[in-house]
Amino acid sequence: MACQLSYSHEVERMCVLKKGPNHGPAPIPEEGQWVKAYEIKDISGLTHGIGWCAPQQGACKLTLNVKDGIIQEALVETIGCSGMTHSAAMAGEILPGKTILEALNTDLVCDAINVAMRELFLQIVYGRTQTAFSENGLPIGGGLEDLGKGLRSQVGTIYSTKLKGVRYLEMAEGYITKLAVDEEGEITGYEFIKVGKFLEDIRHGVAPEEALNKNLGNYGRFENAPKYIDPREE
Repeated sequence: MACQLSYSHEVERMCVLKKGPNHGPAPIPEEGQWVKAYEIKDISGLTHGIGWCAPQQGACKLTLNVKDGIIQEALVETIGCSGMTHSAAMAGEILPGKTILEALNTDLVCDAINVAMRELFLQIVYGRTQTAFSENGLPIGGGLEDLGKGLRSQVGTIYSTKLKGVRYLEMAEGYITKLAVDEEGEITGYEFIKVGKFLEDIRHGVAPEEALNKNLGNYGRFENAPKYIDPREE
């Protein structure tokens, strides 16, 4: 709706002076081009951002792929709050198809997701996206590359105490099953399950034990360690 302008008496009495400079906005880098953005449809790019809720009990990593101002792809990853996972499901339905301005002013259910949307909006409209200098940006589906072949978020879960030391529970490689420990009691490596691929194999009919053995891996100086511990039991 067009706004009807009204002027104060002081402004109405002023004489008219000609405007000088009129060179438009500064160009911003977008998918390998320099673009003068006048409208939302002038904005494109893929980028990531982090948001958090007011009590700071959870966080969201949001990835958006925007083409001509429209969100074409959204990846919503949350951690730390059980309700946030359901909020992510709703946000995933809400975001695609909206302009970035609509999305900024839409309730995305969870504070952390809303804050992530705010941070991404700033990156995108200022030309600070991950694809600012990538010709044609990334195709729709580029957001999935963050998840890897197992299609699971990259999670690090580490617990430690002064009394008992550190326990690796989950890392980017997967769910930690064993820790290798040297003679001095220091961790030298770990064994892990590639959880995403493990579950996919079971879903496709592979016997659980076979799927487990197929998707075990290890990292560091794991073989022939003096001692192994289960990080969840000892």
